[in-house]
Amino acid sequence: MKTLKELFGRAIVGLMILTGSAAPLSAAPSQTVSAPSFTAVTVEGSRLSSSSLSGKAYIVNFFASWCPPCRSEIPDMVSLQKQYEKQGFTFVGVAVNETEPTIRSFMKKNGITYPVIMVNQSLVSAYGRHVEGGLSAIPTSFVIDASGNLTGVIIGPRSYLSFDQIIKNALAVKTRKQ
Repeated sequence: MKTLKELFGRAIVGLMILTGSAAPLSAAPSQTVSAPSFTAVTVEGSRLSSSSLSGKAYIVNFFASWCPPCRSEIPDMVSLQKQYEKQGFTFVGVAVNETEPTIRSFMKKNGITYPVIMVNQSLVSAYGRHVEGGLSAIPTSFVIDASGNLTGVIIGPRSYLSFDQIIKNALAVKTRKQ
């Protein structure tokens, strides 16, 4: 198992985790940025890919069970998953520096029903290129709207109200197109 530093290529930036700073996308506002493509197997053994999420809004959340800021946002994410999954939204957890048994236990203990995949270099590369300086802190979340566009990068934990507004905005694209 590679360490977080080995996967991310640098030390974790603790200040970014604690302050919850947000990182805007580097593309111009009129430019659309397609969500990174990925294919993975969830810790439950199901296949998950960006193409299987087509038409859904989703947030890819890089996290760890041992990370206090990550743990602080999990209850809100679980609640929001239940609230918005029937509207075409899901969180996708990406477990960093974990073992599958540890994550399965963490998911059960915290009531996580959204898909969780284990981190790999391909995911770090695909998503890290959308963060200035690369993916170097957890939690880091990537917001994908219902049209499959990457609309935001969030570094640090978020509250229920913050995630709620982000999800509503990501789902609004689907509503405008119908």
